[in-house]
Amino acid sequence: MTERIYTAGLVVIGDEILSGRTHDKNIAQVASWLQVQGIRLSEVRVVPDVIERIVEAVNALREAYDYLFTTGGIGPTHDDITVDAVAEALGVPVVIHPQARALLEKYYSGKPGGLNESRLRMARVPEGAELIPNHMSGAPGIKLGNIHLMAGVPHITAGMLDALTGTLEGGAPLLSETVGCWTPESEVADILRQVEQAHLECQLGSYPFFRDGRVGANFVVRSTSEGELRSCVDSLCDGLATAGFDFTPGGI
Repeated sequence: MTERIYTAGLVVIGDEILSGRTHDKNIAQVASWLQVQGIRLSEVRVVPDVIERIVEAVNALREAYDYLFTTGGIGPTHDDITVDAVAEALGVPVVIHPQARALLEKYYSGKPGGLNESRLRMARVPEGAELIPNHMSGAPGIKLGNIHLMAGVPHITAGMLDALTGTLEGGAPLLSETVGCWTPESEVADILRQVEQAHLECQLGSYPFFRDGRVGANFVVRSTSEGELRSCVDSLCDGLATAGFDFTPGGI
């Protein structure tokens, strides 16, 4: 029996991402964290600060996958509309979470301006939501059903992910090993295809590069089974060696 594969979708929210002013780092760190939890990131959508677009993406991905994560749009400004959009998608009102308010009151006590109306926006949640701890800035993330709303600032997102570690149901973590080779991937395409076809519990990806005037590729083998992973890597190395290609375990 094949073990169940748990999946997740990610909605990255913000005009600044789409304009190129801000370079997204959350996709990679969310994907890496999910892998350790035994959950595979299956789809990412990047949407602007437009409620209708956020609602559309949230509804599509929360229904398609076991988990949905969003990054961005939960701050204190007028264009931080993720909470409103998710509430609309779920058909629930937006409320002030009393615990979130208390956390913000404590965080901003003694700071200029205190907990003003703008900062209080970060205590707004879709009704029925729980909080995701945030030890960096006081403003918590939000969890409701299979949806997890997180900050857009990467190091704050990292802290929220850390707080969620071990709390989600997942399958076996996806393991990986890399083999590098100084050759165009087109010259070993048949070898890669044969190896993957012989190891159906593994995925084999090819990632070409051009470095120091030379063409090469790294071949990444992924599997939830350590034994199958090792067998596939061995077959790949044997195939490359038999065909006369030098290779580098661990990648180039």
